[in-house]
Amino acid sequence: MLDATTRSGGTAAASPRAAAPDLAVAVPTAAPALPPATGVAARCARVLLSPWSRLSLLVVLLASAASAVLVLEPQRLLTDGWPDRLGGAVAVVAYAVAYGVCTVAFVPRPLLNLAAGALFASQLGLAAALGGTVLGAGLAFCLGRALGQEALRPLLRGRWLKAADHQLSRHGFRSMLAARLFPGIPFAASNYCAAVSRMGLLPFLLATALGSVPNTAAYVVAGARASTPTSPAFLIALACIAVPGLVGAVVAWRKRNHLRGR
Repeated sequence: MLDATTRSGGTAAASPRAAAPDLAVAVPTAAPALPPATGVAARCARVLLSPWSRLSLLVVLLASAASAVLVLEPQRLLTDGWPDRLGGAVAVVAYAVAYGVCTVAFVPRPLLNLAAGALFASQLGLAAALGGTVLGAGLAFCLGRALGQEALRPLLRGRWLKAADHQLSRHGFRSMLAARLFPGIPFAASNYCAAVSRMGLLPFLLATALGSVPNTAAYVVAGARASTPTSPAFLIALACIAVPGLVGAVVAWRKRNHLRGR
């Protein structure tokens, strides 16, 4: 009898039944899923990324910036003048960057606007001040939104806080435009309030750029003409500073009475 193979020309051919095991292909098995990390590193990461940790980081950054301003004393530019090695467009850009950082550190904008006019005259001073205003507002908004919004929004429980949040969240552009047009509202405080609200970044920057032009121009012209306090330009600049301030005070008083009546 013939066995499982047939002999032909000195070669042997295996039957399909015998060759099947040799042709089997090994299929890799999927690796088991790793369990989520639950060690010390994961717990530290959760603590560091928590809302209150990020808010603490924001407070540390702002305190550090304010301390740096106190140590560096940027007000000496008014007495010592701008460094000689910086001139032209480079000086304007450098001042705009310094302006923006100083506003984040709660330096009053009127002083920075007066300094811009005294250092660069009216036109270049206005460009530097407006550029610094938008830059500083954007920096403060992004810092407040990334590090403080999640921790501070649950604290908006008072009537005034809820009203301000509702106004900025629902009517962000026109509310911020009004806040920039009328002096008396602290610049840094309005930046961080907008960041905690649900207002968008683009409407915030656009309202800041448009609404800051009249008040900034008035202070810059006053700084540029401070050496001639009796000149018409200086007196007009003072009037442009005082009149919107009075109008803003009246509007704020009426809004206050309206909120009390609710």
